[in-house]
Amino acid sequence: MTEGIFDAGASLEERILGGLDAEQRDVATTLTGPLCVLAGAGTGKTRAITHRIAYGVHSGVYSPQRLLAVTFTARAAAEMRSRLRDLGVGNVQARTFHAAALRQLQFFWPQAIGGTLPNLLDHKANMIAEAARRLRLSTDRASIRDLAAEIEWAKVSMLTPANYLENALGRGTPGGFDLTAVSRVFQSYEDIKTDRNVIDFEDVLLITVGILQEDPKVAATVREQYRHFVVDEYQDVSPLQQRLLELWLGGRDELCVVGDSSQTIYSFTGASPKHLLGFKAQYPGASVVKLVRDYRSTPQVVKLANDLLGSRRSGGPVADAAWAAPLKLVAQRPSGPEPRFMECPDDEAEAAVVAGRIRELLDAGVKASEVAVLFRTNGQSEAYEQALASAGIGYQLRGGERFFARKEVRDAILQLRAATRAVAEGPREPLGQIVRDILASLGYTDAAPHNGGALRERWESLAALVALADELAVSRGGEFTLAEFVNELQERSVAQHAPTVQGVTLASLHAAKGLEWDAVFLVGLSEGLMPISFADTPESVDEERRLLYVGITRAREHLTLSWSTARTPGGRANRKPSRFLDGLRPDSVVGASARSRTGSIKRKAAAPASCRVCGSMLATGAERKVGRCSQCPPTYEEQTFEALRQWRKDEAQSNDIPAYVVFTDATLTAIAEAKPASLEELSTLAGVGPSKLEKYGEAVLAVLAGNTGE
Repeated sequence: MTEGIFDAGASLEERILGGLDAEQRDVATTLTGPLCVLAGAGTGKTRAITHRIAYGVHSGVYSPQRLLAVTFTARAAAEMRSRLRDLGVGNVQARTFHAAALRQLQFFWPQAIGGTLPNLLDHKANMIAEAARRLRLSTDRASIRDLAAEIEWAKVSMLTPANYLENALGRGTPGGFDLTAVSRVFQSYEDIKTDRNVIDFEDVLLITVGILQEDPKVAATVREQYRHFVVDEYQDVSPLQQRLLELWLGGRDELCVVGDSSQTIYSFTGASPKHLLGFKAQYPGASVVKLVRDYRSTPQVVKLANDLLGSRRSGGPVADAAWAAPLKLVAQRPSGPEPRFMECPDDEAEAAVVAGRIRELLDAGVKASEVAVLFRTNGQSEAYEQALASAGIGYQLRGGERFFARKEVRDAILQLRAATRAVAEGPREPLGQIVRDILASLGYTDAAPHNGGALRERWESLAALVALADELAVSRGGEFTLAEFVNELQERSVAQHAPTVQGVTLASLHAAKGLEWDAVFLVGLSEGLMPISFADTPESVDEERRLLYVGITRAREHLTLSWSTARTPGGRANRKPSRFLDGLRPDSVVGASARSRTGSIKRKAAAPASCRVCGSMLATGAERKVGRCSQCPPTYEEQTFEALRQWRKDEAQSNDIPAYVVFTDATLTAIAEAKPASLEELSTLAGVGPSKLEKYGEAVLAVLAGNTGE
């Protein structure tokens, strides 16, 4: 891709612009003024903007030290830096919003605030748990996670504990708590941070915004330092990030933004595409370039992606106003196989069929690292882990243990670092061979071990380091040394820019954003999972449609979409394929699933097959009784549940019987969450049969009524 860049005989345009299409060239040559790039999936947006930066620097329009490129993940920033380095402009800064703000905060804190910058809090969980304990609120891991997410949403939306309540209406019950309790936890969490002199990642942005707003000297210094800005994935910007960007600009318009509203899938974190969609209104003189040539996927995959977005129907005025007309992708690759649609009798069979199909692809020469299985919730991964293990196929779980946190990787980097001096003093050998020789002491061999498990995973980690050494030796030139390779690993470790591991990727659809594979399996595409069961508004259903679109556009050539009609072998076949597949899968028509959904929901009312909170499949009788998986927080009021437990304890003691004979914990939880107001409603709950209804029904209703009154 970059072979001819430093060809002294070629012109600047030939060296940097030669491999770009017409629209990408428009992006790369529009160097001044506001520019909005609407870039569809697979259209080469990163290529276009990195060549724009390189062209601007090499032509003298940009000073590399005065341009800041911003994106949303450390991995994307590392990828951009790598490409810029290959284009000869490695001194351009490419950072995440948080990394850029933290660097400024570290520099300006002494003069703007005074003293030492507080320590940065890596994880909120412990402090949020302590904040809840101070308020005598009962929490578990799931509720802490939900509270942390809610507090992060509030802070990136620039809300405080004081004004959270009035702005959080309709947010439900985060962590199982009402919004008043959440605001109290929010305040308690902020108090604890102040007491301990620590700040969190959102504070980094908030404090930087505050300093830039209140200190004209600091603001002037930052604006003098940075004259040009590039923002990637602009559809994911939050109100807080947008405010920081505006303060960096200080009224100037030297800004290039890149995004695709059809890939907006993080609204729940505070991200909003309104800034991308309103860019032309904010900057009337802005140039707008659309990238629609898809170089990633075959025409068959591109058509399915276009059809998915094109089949969206009106969701009402509010949802329609938020839905932007999607870019219609135009495939550039040769024709490939048609996407496969598979209906399976149960989850186990679906996982087995997918594993069998993956084996066929591997036997046909597709690399395991070029295959991905994508699902809506992380709870779906277990079936595929088991199926792949049974088939002897290695896999990596994206979102699990980070690559650079693995023991064998840490040991390998230590070994490589220790060997740098000896290698520098010895005879010159290819970098790849040097790395192979050093890692042999840790168990690396050229051939993969035949057995799976921990030994295979360890080998795959070491093999990924060897492959990276080979790759960098080619892209950076034959003089690339072991010391430079170790420095590269250190930089990638900080950025979590992991090399490719030779194993099938298992990942959620959200985690797959920004990635691509030769073969993609989209699994579990049934109602309740896609769209997820708690997507209960037209806007949230639209976001689920965009999420499936992201999944489809991850595939280069082979795409399989599957679902099962029952959870377990021999189970009731009451699942329906996702409504999003209507009109896309063979023998389906638009509206078919919609006509059957009402009856399906009625059948599931007594014993749902999926969790009403996260949508994952319910695995046990206790979970089905409650209608909620064990990982999701309860939705009952604590005082109601405790009152029912005390009543059950008294009832059991007075009759000299075990408490579970009265009602099991699962049934008691179901009662507390459903809060039936009559014997008829109580009788519909699993675990409340006619005899128990007659014996305990009135007493249970009395307990519920008493606590409702409180």
